[in-house]
Amino acid sequence: METPQYHNAVLCNEAVDALNITPNGTYVDVTFGGGGHSAEILRRLGEGGRLFAFDQDPDAAANCPNDSRFTLIPQNFRHLQRALRLYGVKQVNGILADFGVSSHQFDAAERGFSFRFDAALDMRMNPDTPLHAAAVVNEYDTEDLKQLFSRYGELPRSGTLARVIAEEREKHPIKTTEQLAEIIDGVYGPKQRNSAKAQAFQALRIEVNDEMGALADFLEQVEAVLMPTGRLVCITYHSLEDRMVKHLIRSGNLNDEPERDEFGKRLLPYKAISRKPIVPSMQEIETNPRARSAKMRIAERV
Repeated sequence: METPQYHNAVLCNEAVDALNITPNGTYVDVTFGGGGHSAEILRRLGEGGRLFAFDQDPDAAANCPNDSRFTLIPQNFRHLQRALRLYGVKQVNGILADFGVSSHQFDAAERGFSFRFDAALDMRMNPDTPLHAAAVVNEYDTEDLKQLFSRYGELPRSGTLARVIAEEREKHPIKTTEQLAEIIDGVYGPKQRNSAKAQAFQALRIEVNDEMGALADFLEQVEAVLMPTGRLVCITYHSLEDRMVKHLIRSGNLNDEPERDEFGKRLLPYKAISRKPIVPSMQEIETNPRARSAKMRIAERV
């Protein structure tokens, strides 16, 4: 079996620097993927250090290092706290998350993530989950499709696209990426088509994998899992993700409304390490174009 190819880890040195690694500490990479961030964490850990990594995609197991300090947990990171407890770990020194989709998933035509290939509409990061993109496209009602494209894809004319999809699926099921891409091409002009396809496919991917639900579940567990002075490092790629991370760091919860004690003082569990998000250099973007929309935020547990 050929080893899957993954993109270079985005903001790799900057992200691992931000963890402020203690050599004998315990760390978690909740988005293992190609293992680039994990490799750099292991390079900086001492013999007594430990690294746990999460990835629900079975293909990621091919990238595991031969290192006794490393453990891969083949689950979605929304199960962070429960999974770590199975290994006797209640708190850790740092958590790193890179929420980008791996280039392997985009480049594996049969996974159905990309409109560059003709393949079954799938888009599941975990092939064992029941919902796939074809079910969303063919079974969701028109209003739900409109809201999905608008919210997760920030797609103009989302209502028109949803209506045309509903009309086309009455004629025949929409089963492939090529069929969907042709429908999108018919709704948008030549200058908009590529961006519209990218936005529509992104929206479907987010829905199929419940990415926003998983992110919320994960972020709500961080406070309990991070020990005091422990670091949270998150790399996001679109505004919905970044907003959730920003709210957590600023207010301690996803509602952006901090809890207060009986005297009205705000109870803030995190301290922001950088006021503004850190973005990749132009040099990194030139060598790794998928880094162009990345934003990194860093918080310390108080």
